[in-house]
Amino acid sequence: MSSLQRNLLIAGLVLLCLAPYVVYPLFLIKLMCFALLAASLNLLIGYVGLLSFGHAMFYGASSYVTGHVLKTWGVDGVVGVLAGVGIAATLGFLTGLLAIRRQGIYFSMITLAFAQMVYFLALRLPFTGGEDGLQAVPRPHFLGVIPTDNNLAMYYLALLLVVFGFWLIYRTVYSPFGQVLKSIRDNEPRALSLGYQVNRYKLIAFTLSAALAGLAGATKVMAFQLASLSDVGWNTSGEALLICIVGGLQTLLGPVVGALIIISMEHYLASFAEWVLIIQGAVFVVVVMLFRKGIVGQYLAWWKDRQQRRAAPSQAATPPTARAHTTH
Repeated sequence: MSSLQRNLLIAGLVLLCLAPYVVYPLFLIKLMCFALLAASLNLLIGYVGLLSFGHAMFYGASSYVTGHVLKTWGVDGVVGVLAGVGIAATLGFLTGLLAIRRQGIYFSMITLAFAQMVYFLALRLPFTGGEDGLQAVPRPHFLGVIPTDNNLAMYYLALLLVVFGFWLIYRTVYSPFGQVLKSIRDNEPRALSLGYQVNRYKLIAFTLSAALAGLAGATKVMAFQLASLSDVGWNTSGEALLICIVGGLQTLLGPVVGALIIISMEHYLASFAEWVLIIQGAVFVVVVMLFRKGIVGQYLAWWKDRQQRRAAPSQAATPPTARAHTTH
């Protein structure tokens, strides 16, 4: 991570700690949950090169399972979150076993098919509530000592979980494992020729991505006390993909900026009804036309180019002998 990204991240964390005193906490929780969902998808697309159309199944399945465990068993919030993340990771592993054997659009269609199966199960299983959804999920204590019945306390718990998710993505991307994932994305035949078991790396990355989406879903159901069919619908997968593209793929902050723009539009333009979709489409077209790498990606590229142009004159002014001496 560059110094610019690190400084932006620190500034963002400070703003997030102060934000609930200015903005409605539940809106901020929704924004963070979608940012983590988009970041989990970005991990798969941006760093492995796998386009999933079914990430909502992990997000929604985790919401339903976490809500059911908390409502039926009355356990600590940690147990509910672990149950939700566990079912999401299991679904990711099972889906990945089949999906990673295909590439391109075929991979995407397999993930979409599995997502539609999960949507059907959410509609038909007795504990999900069908079209009414799973309602009145109680807010639990977390670790036995942290109450979440207060919106402010729930916000800081959600912030902690989401920051952990982003930290895990950061550690994955900037690790030897992450470097292998990038090599698979850039040139899979060469990674195979170097002896890497490509399908195993893809499966691990897909399962990790599903677990992170499940963490977002578990956080969401604890905050809003509701799991609904929209959580597992294809439109949620599409929204996560839109957030990634608007914010910028292959960047850690891209999903955050994308979620801030898209979710804010949905929230503050809700009175415009279906016009929100038209405005979102217009924003998407503008970003694709003007910001090919997304907003964050384009800004980072501009900043890098600016730094190189500022460094070029100083390098040109240095005599060749001095540069050679410095190199040695």
